[in-house]
Amino acid sequence: MRILHVSDCYLPRLGGIEVQVADLVRAQREAGHLVEVATATPGAAIPGVHRVVARLPFDLPVHPRGTGHLIRLMTSRRPDVVHVHTGAVSPFAWMGVRAAVRSGLPVVVTVHSMWDPVTRGVYRALQATFDWRRWGLVATAVSEAAARPIRAVTGPRVPVRVVSNGLDVSGWRPTEAQDEAQDEAPHDGAPPEAVHGDAVHGNAVHVVAVGRLAPRKQPLRLLKLLEAVRTRVPGQIALRATIVGDGPARGRMERYLKARRLDWVSLPGRFSREQIKELLASADVFVAPAPRESFGLAALEARAAGVPVVARAQSGVADFVGSGKEGLLGRTFDELAAAVARLAGDAELRRSIAAHNRETEPVKCSWAAVLEGFGHCYELARA
Repeated sequence: MRILHVSDCYLPRLGGIEVQVADLVRAQREAGHLVEVATATPGAAIPGVHRVVARLPFDLPVHPRGTGHLIRLMTSRRPDVVHVHTGAVSPFAWMGVRAAVRSGLPVVVTVHSMWDPVTRGVYRALQATFDWRRWGLVATAVSEAAARPIRAVTGPRVPVRVVSNGLDVSGWRPTEAQDEAQDEAPHDGAPPEAVHGDAVHGNAVHVVAVGRLAPRKQPLRLLKLLEAVRTRVPGQIALRATIVGDGPARGRMERYLKARRLDWVSLPGRFSREQIKELLASADVFVAPAPRESFGLAALEARAAGVPVVARAQSGVADFVGSGKEGLLGRTFDELAAAVARLAGDAELRRSIAAHNRETEPVKCSWAAVLEGFGHCYELARA
């Protein structure tokens, strides 16, 4: 099948959508499909990647005449299906939708974000202006939580399927040596004097979070959550926390840590995938506290690595983490703090969840399942 992906953002940018689309392209090519990408992201030439770029401030991934460029591209390439990837509001991606419709090509639209009330209002206004529900689209969301607000806007005219983000699960599974080290590590707490300072790196319970340090992810809320956990955990149990990532909120987080003297929490910056794998090998608990997380790829990586996950019950993480099985879920700040504190204080519960996560693969998130899911959507769009 000839597939054309359209996305505002693509490599060399490194974000959730960019990495996921690039991995999907690779998996589809390995499955024998002819796959190309159209993007408004500037960068070096990559075979099969068409960069529709305009000179705009801050390299904004949009083109004022993008629809015309994309129509010409689609007319010359004639893909069997156009697969468009959008965030909350993605102007270039929606130019791709319009171009495909005008070119008479089947369209699948994947929404990678959680639509909030403002976003839903925007799409209702666009419906009133363009009547896009009549364009014959097939939509997909990355989780049931993300699908619900989309269905509330699209109604019955636009089918909305759930196709998970994909992950090479085997690549995140811990090695036998790491398994043995985790099983043998006591992590039952350290003397009270080890709670702060360098000594905390001994037998301390290690809490890990990974994500972009942006305001919408509520990173300061994460620091307050860790503070609340510390007050709930018995003093003889040492804690340390590592928050991986970078973004505009980093400065505020560093000032908060210094003001509150949270020297047991570290912000090492952005890590590569290999560095994250190494970090997860030493993690006891993974925290994904954002309430509007449409999927939670970092949480899936942690779950695949065998780490118990604590997340919001109303987020997309709930698609692959069941409370009491792969981790613990909470609907409120207090419930999340209680869940992390419970895992920190109960080594046996951590071990049992970790063993379950190591032995049980999240099948729906494998690339085989993702390719099958999109294959059904492509056929539905073509029909």
